[in-house]
Amino acid sequence: MKAMKYLENKTYPEERALYGAGDLVLVNCAFDGAEDGESALKEARNVELRDCYMNLRYPLWHDRRVKLTGCRMTDTCRAALWYTEKVEIDGCDLGGVKALRECGDVHIVNTKVLSPEFGWRSRNIRIEDSSIEGEYPFLMARGLTLSNVKLKGKYSFQYTRNVAVSDSYFDTKDAFWHAKNVVIRDTVIKGEYFAWYSDNLTLERCRISGTQPFCCCTNLKLIDCELEDADLAFEYSDVDATVNSSIISVKNPRSGRIVADHIDELILTEDSVYPCECEVIDRRSARRL
Repeated sequence: MKAMKYLENKTYPEERALYGAGDLVLVNCAFDGAEDGESALKEARNVELRDCYMNLRYPLWHDRRVKLTGCRMTDTCRAALWYTEKVEIDGCDLGGVKALRECGDVHIVNTKVLSPEFGWRSRNIRIEDSSIEGEYPFLMARGLTLSNVKLKGKYSFQYTRNVAVSDSYFDTKDAFWHAKNVVIRDTVIKGEYFAWYSDNLTLERCRISGTQPFCCCTNLKLIDCELEDADLAFEYSDVDATVNSSIISVKNPRSGRIVADHIDELILTEDSVYPCECEVIDRRSARRL
């Protein structure tokens, strides 16, 4: 194993300042300056950045084995990590649009992310004890594991595959559309139109609020969950749900079984394109609707 070279308290404003660097530790360095250079560490291998300030575009493209600790990427550090493999990020601030895209084997902990379009088409991402804010996080990502993550977004997790979430808080609308193979446990989810067109989505001990959740789903399972402000729920869905709360209304569920503390209204319309073959049970009245 090669010895690591250390560079401390340096400033790199130039284009491709450390292009192709390898076996390198950068401590308290800055990527900034009037030269406005891009792609500072493109094609780097086995590099570590500690307490660095990153203010220029595209710094970490096509890299392998990258570790970032205590670093700050500003809002002008656009598209910071693309096509990069084996990444560790600890205690950082990631700003700038498209901060992570088409990357693989990424571990993020104790980090604040403020980045529209974060995590697109990336693979095997593990995030712990962090916060994320962005309009379209994780579009078409694969292999996500999130624990104790606070997320504020809009169209989150669309077209994702193989996702595990626990002990988190999501404030996001239109989340998990077309998602497949997802398990969410002990999580609060706020947002309208949750999980439409999803396949093989399981939620355990979650609290979900917002209008029209779970429409056009297949292989949907809710275990000891709570729904708030849920109307027109489960339309055209194949569902097995145990709900420990009331539901405002359930509309045209396709198949399966729904058990809730109380269902204010079951709506079965004559123009439904599918017959309702779903068993719907109201605990309060102890009857099938």
